[in-house]
Amino acid sequence: MQANKHKHMKTQDLFTILENNKDKALLFEYTPSLFVGANYHITEVKHVNIDSVDCGAQTDAWKETIIQLWESPNELDKTEYMSVYKALSILKKVAKMKPFALTSEVKFEYSNATFHTAQLFVNDFDIRDNNLIFKLAVEKTDCKAKSTCGTSASSNTNVSTQPEAVLAETEPCCSPGGNCC
Repeated sequence: MQANKHKHMKTQDLFTILENNKDKALLFEYTPSLFVGANYHITEVKHVNIDSVDCGAQTDAWKETIIQLWESPNELDKTEYMSVYKALSILKKVAKMKPFALTSEVKFEYSNATFHTAQLFVNDFDIRDNNLIFKLAVEKTDCKAKSTCGTSASSNTNVSTQPEAVLAETEPCCSPGGNCC
């Protein structure tokens, strides 16, 4: 089993930041300069156990906490954001029912009419005026078995001039002649 390579915010860090900022409004910046509407609700908390196999036949396992945000269509005119205190009380109520894995990575699940549903990791946070702002970001998919599969992050070589042995090493991971799948 590989060590978990995720370096994003952990659930315990989220709770610590919330505890230290109870008097602030809670905002989420889902992409630079775009914020989840003030009409959002926390509609679900998922305690997820990931048990995976990558294309290099390597196994991995980790936990994630996924908090779903939803904008209520009945509160479109709302301008006051949820308080950190209220969000923390919701999460504490969840913890009494289903304890959090505090070392798990935390993500926020969100979508709106112009932004696809995504699980967004916490890239950073900021305190502006009386607002606690979590800066969210999308994580791109990636081949986790680059060294096993012989793929590289970027290949600027002209494949047609490569010897056959080198071609086998640079073929995409899941191609018929690739080293895995």
